Amino acid sequence: MSIASKQASPEQESPSETESLAQAMRDYWTRVRGGELGSLPAVLGLISLVIVFGALQGKVFLTPFNFANLLTQSSMVIVLAMGLVFVLLLGEIDLSAGFAAGTCAAVLAVTLTQHGWPWYLAIVAALVTGAIIGLFIGVLVARLGIPSFVVTLAMFLGLQGLMLLIIGDGGTIGVRDSIILALENKNLPPTLGWVLFVIVAGGYAVVSGLQLRARRRAGLVSQPPSLWLLKVASLTVIYGVFTFVFNQERSRNPVAASIEGVPYIVPLILVLLVGLTFVLSRTAFGRHIYAVGGNAEAARRAGINVRGVRVACFVICSTMAGVAGILFASRDNSVSPSTGGSTTLLYAVGAAVIGGTSLFGGRGRVWDAVVGGLVVAVIGNGLPLITQQAGIQFIVTGFVLLIAASVDALSRRRAASSGRA
Repeated sequence: MSIASKQASPEQESPSETESLAQAMRDYWTRVRGGELGSLPAVLGLISLVIVFGALQGKVFLTPFNFANLLTQSSMVIVLAMGLVFVLLLGEIDLSAGFAAGTCAAVLAVTLTQHGWPWYLAIVAALVTGAIIGLFIGVLVARLGIPSFVVTLAMFLGLQGLMLLIIGDGGTIGVRDSIILALENKNLPPTLGWVLFVIVAGGYAVVSGLQLRARRRAGLVSQPPSLWLLKVASLTVIYGVFTFVFNQERSRNPVAASIEGVPYIVPLILVLLVGLTFVLSRTAFGRHIYAVGGNAEAARRAGINVRGVRVACFVICSTMAGVAGILFASRDNSVSPSTGGSTTLLYAVGAAVIGGTSLFGGRGRVWDAVVGGLVVAVIGNGLPLITQQAGIQFIVTGFVLLIAASVDALSRRRAASSGRA
């Protein structure tokens, strides 16, 4: 028998060629011990917070109405944090993202109410405004070499003034467009909610299954089919329960007004999550971002356009701030000089870091913004049910952020000592 005939085809790989589920778990635990924690601390923290608040105030906290309210309240911070992930991956910071969102919201409100633009053109104007802000910041940071902290701090102040000029003397501009308001205030019909469930669960199963099959056919190391099946089953169960809960009646007076269905904001965040994750994990541009964040000089010597990557990341960050600004206008039904201000930026940066994105660059995912944003939202939603003192909420949120930053620093030190950095 020839040597070629003795070789197993990719479809008939032996157990030694494709790791078992137990081996995959051991390898994952080895990576965790080596400092590659990812979003694991945030996920565990989120579960713990839900259990604690549920045990203390379950009649109020563990209700479909409260969970829906939690999602809509956190959506702006989550979207803003998604954009900040791209900047943080470079080891940079954008202190102006909050007021960039406010400025884009102001542009949206003015074009809608004072100039009578249709909602889609007003949205385009808001997003273009965000992109221009990001381009301006990126050029100053990447081309002139000014530290991002200084540039974005200056923009933090300048955009506040620009908002005042756009809004005018009135102080507040109301938003009445039904499409814009629906983003934060309306829900999918229950039937469409289940259709979305089938699309999300089925889409994940098909895409991940095809990737697994392609790697096995190519003879590459891949996750065991049992692990893939476990992931698909877990997503299906979790999102199925989520859909079932939100399809229940949430109105305190169903006769007067019925409230049921998955909030519109959920499919929007899912689209952003999938799209931005694809950019980071499946494109050359995404790999270049990680390379620049890990070692900019090595990336430059490898032929990567470091300046172009930096400019693009700031553009993405401010464009996502534009999306957050649209959600602010939808949530508040208006835009004022305080839109995007106060603690918005701090919560957004905190969400990204708490979720697992490193402040030192090179490590993080868009998913981190979602998990971290939910942690911040649960703290802000659950603590007032236990204590009426607003100061406690700030202290706890700051403490959680400090823990996340400490875990990041310790995990990087552990990874360096184990040779994984």
